[in-house]
Amino acid sequence: MTALLVRGGRVVDPTQELDANRDLLIRDGRIVQIAEGIAAEGDWDVLEAGGAIVAPGFIDMHVHLREPGAAHKETIATGTAAAVAGGFTAVACMPNTEPALDSPALIAEVLRLARAANLARVYPGAAITRGRAGAELAPYWRLYDAGAIAFSDDGGTVKSARVLRQAAIYARDVPVPFISHCEDDDLKGDAVMNEGARSMQLGLAGSPGLAEDVIVARDLLIALETAKRFHIAHVSTAESVELIRYARGRGAAVTCEVTPHHLILHDDAFERFRADAKVNPPLRAESDAAALRKAVRDGTIDVFATDHAPHAREEKEQLLGDAPVGFSGLETALGAYALAIPDLPLGRFVELLSSNPAAILDLPGGTLAVGAAADITVFADRPWTVDSAKFYSLGKNTPFDGMELPRKAVATIVGGRIVMRDGVVNARS
Repeated sequence: MTALLVRGGRVVDPTQELDANRDLLIRDGRIVQIAEGIAAEGDWDVLEAGGAIVAPGFIDMHVHLREPGAAHKETIATGTAAAVAGGFTAVACMPNTEPALDSPALIAEVLRLARAANLARVYPGAAITRGRAGAELAPYWRLYDAGAIAFSDDGGTVKSARVLRQAAIYARDVPVPFISHCEDDDLKGDAVMNEGARSMQLGLAGSPGLAEDVIVARDLLIALETAKRFHIAHVSTAESVELIRYARGRGAAVTCEVTPHHLILHDDAFERFRADAKVNPPLRAESDAAALRKAVRDGTIDVFATDHAPHAREEKEQLLGDAPVGFSGLETALGAYALAIPDLPLGRFVELLSSNPAAILDLPGGTLAVGAAADITVFADRPWTVDSAKFYSLGKNTPFDGMELPRKAVATIVGGRIVMRDGVVNARS
């Protein structure tokens, strides 16, 4: 394989406490040298990274690729194209497909489709319960051996505390976490947005923050009692953050993530976006968004994750009560996070998008150390305007459409191959 030289960039790698102008040399898909002024030889490919940041490849540990079962919304091929367009070298996909990812054969099929797409790495999550129905436990060791990197009934909550506790006990020794979607369906009801002053003004059914908080508290207590690792998905309330801090203080092995939309958007803007802003958990109050931003700064939040949830345009154009929840997020996330917390140090930014997801899911990547796989994200502080019509994702809906974002991926390298450069995705490079 021809060598690739990434030249002249600002290399930021928190795993090596590195933040300096360096060149990176890649051979056979791995990083072989980091130094100043590496001289290119005649047959090397060169990626000029002057004025850009070179980081360990970004990993989105919470995406919905919709395949199998809903290829009109997204496929693994289009979802991974969206991933590398947004600067992500790897994604972990949730198991709320049709059928749910609850068997080794289905895990193998996802991995086969990912290999065929030949873009971002795909790490499948498997269901906690058969069919995500909340009753019968899935075969955890068989799923893990097949390649599952986490267990989750995401898209919904394991309703029964008894079933979840039993699952945590049975899966306690399987070395991957449970990922919890925390939402009490009874408290949520038919809500389409956050419950608060704005929902009352608009006359729309709202979901209280309590619908999240009670399940976060329940799952954290189960984590404490069973000693199973838990990861709390898409945290959206100030109270959930406090509960996570409390559980960690008691010794719970718990991590958590936040989405860009919950950091930036809030329910006061819901009417402007309507169905494009319909999401689970809903956009909360500005006070919640402020608490989440504070939690990112103080280290309580471990991961930036998109909860990329694409839908066909005609589905989102239905009446608000009928429109599905979620929207596409892979191609806007990098810029949206920079917009949310513009003063966040670059080392912390990279940690949240790369090093921490790799550590939590025990994935290769998350570092630019010599010998590591050459999964690299090159990005720059370059303002750009979101145009969802140009998304690689089949899902064109996003409340960020038309917004100016301050940061953008300029190249994505997976296994030493440049799979995206200047916005153009190419699986054959």
